[in-house]
Amino acid sequence: MATDTHRAIETVWRIEAPRLIAGLTRLVRDVGDAEELAQDALVAALEQWPAEGVPDNPGAWLMTTARRRAVDRIRRDTTYQRKLAEIGRDIDEVAPDVAETDGIGDDLLRLVFVACHPVLSREARAALTLRLLGSLTTDEIARAFLVPEPTVAQRIVRAKRTLAKARVPFEVPQGAELAARLSSVLEVVYLIFNEGYAATAGDDWMRPELCAEALRLGRVLARLTPREPEVHGLVALMEIQASRAAARTGPDGEPILLADQNRARWDRLLIGRGLAALTRAEALVDGRPGPYVLQALIAAGHARARRFEDTDWVRIAALYERLAETMPSPVVELNRAVALSMAYGPATGLALLDQLTAVPSLQGYHLLPSVRGDLLARLGRHAEARAEFERAASLTRNERDRTLLRDRAAAMTDPGAHAEAGDGKR
Repeated sequence: MATDTHRAIETVWRIEAPRLIAGLTRLVRDVGDAEELAQDALVAALEQWPAEGVPDNPGAWLMTTARRRAVDRIRRDTTYQRKLAEIGRDIDEVAPDVAETDGIGDDLLRLVFVACHPVLSREARAALTLRLLGSLTTDEIARAFLVPEPTVAQRIVRAKRTLAKARVPFEVPQGAELAARLSSVLEVVYLIFNEGYAATAGDDWMRPELCAEALRLGRVLARLTPREPEVHGLVALMEIQASRAAARTGPDGEPILLADQNRARWDRLLIGRGLAALTRAEALVDGRPGPYVLQALIAAGHARARRFEDTDWVRIAALYERLAETMPSPVVELNRAVALSMAYGPATGLALLDQLTAVPSLQGYHLLPSVRGDLLARLGRHAEARAEFERAASLTRNERDRTLLRDRAAAMTDPGAHAEAGDGKR
């Protein structure tokens, strides 16, 4: 029975923790303090629920317990009067048995913007977001990003200190600042998704749990900001890309490239959800679509093709050109070279790719020689292609990628060898 109760507590915590921390942050104005209070409530649940049973409204129980402790802490604080002035009438509204429910969506949205504040590094934003909004433990985050647990713990602690020192307000920014901050939020969510979709390092090609967390965060953000086209564009992009998950690896976890995937295994439900999100995004676009909407349009082009041969590469190449204008990036240009090679032949793609070989940010990027090897192989220049695949294998930190690239290098005596092209995610 205790085991069942502990499982129930774990489930409740995963669901309620983000809302709990968001509501407490509004009360105490400090993310670190809010998380500590939430953890105190969790400890109380672990102590009381096995004996007393799980409450009918466990989220309300946790919120009430945490808020009482927050009030006690503030009253003990030597700066009680200042704190009281800051939080206004929130203390008087604490009911003994009812949790705060009004405005919880607003509190969650504020927490998203705090966790993804640009004052933090990208790595710190990702770790703090997964901790506060994904309810992942430090160990889970460390395993997901293949870094030592103390490193993640330090990032989270420093992030909280940085937010407190910078006195980042617990609010949703307005006007021009909203657009700038929203791009930071979307970047963090997509960073988490990408690390799950195409793992940077380690033994696994994918980390599905990270994709799932990013999708959940994206869906929450879409509910909280229903009029933002880029939010719906990102959700559409992630839904469509996630639809390929079952087809991207073989029985032993080996990578299956886009051209070789069994599209019958693509999740049509996720594709449908993604296309619906894309429709919402396009309806909200005022003028030129943003980078996430454009990337979702590219992903939709792949999703709508029942066979690899049916892909409309000319349209995809045109979309990459628009993306390059909207969001100039060497990686976008790399993907555009792939699309051009499929639309107009490998020589066209190689001409653009050769212009990228001197770009500093791509010097250690294994996909540059990988794509170049593919185009050289399609041109029949197998010895050069083999060298490129070998170089790519030496650059990647992912074991599955390394094995795949070494196999491709060894297969260069086979003129039929080919590589995945054009979805930007291998």
